[in-house]
Amino acid sequence: MKDFFGAIESLFVDVLFAPFDALRALELESWTAANVLNWVFMIIGSLAFLYWMKELKKFNDNDEENRDPKAHSFLN
Repeated sequence: MKDFFGAIESLFVDVLFAPFDALRALELESWTAANVLNWVFMIIGSLAFLYWMKELKKFNDNDEENRDPKAHSFLN
């Protein structure tokens, strides 16, 4: 049983967490290089947000939604 848990520990420490150890070592040399992936995700999220807002505005300007307060049964 001890070998089983030792194998799980080895898998996580030596294999699965290796990229995080590399990022931790890189962060000491260059903060910017260590956080490039975070910035890429933030840019992708911002672009997706802007696209979604543009699509919402397009449907809003099309004026095909019924905006009467009684249009939705839960607003009665």
